[in-house]
Amino acid sequence: MKAIIENQGQQLIVREGDILFVNRYVGSKSGDVINLDRVLFVGEGQDAKIGAPYVNGAVVKAMLLENKRGKKVYVFKKKRRQGYERRRGHRQELSVIRIESISV
Repeated sequence: MKAIIENQGQQLIVREGDILFVNRYVGSKSGDVINLDRVLFVGEGQDAKIGAPYVNGAVVKAMLLENKRGKKVYVFKKKRRQGYERRRGHRQELSVIRIESISV
């Protein structure tokens, strides 16, 4: 069974057992169970249910595997012939989650 969920402003297509990297859940630790109840679509084929905007009673349960930091991204600004150069780095805070179950 697959579902389309809305999580932190993103829409994700998920199946049971999928591992996802999402923005960090503040105040959570590994082993926590997260209930994602903003389900836009659930099912496959004839059993599919489409929400308006969400499917009533549908819940996707996920387990938080770990909190980590993403790869470093550098932002470089330059104005030619002006002697202006700036370099900044950013590392996104991420949570790794595994989809445990999809229920309607």
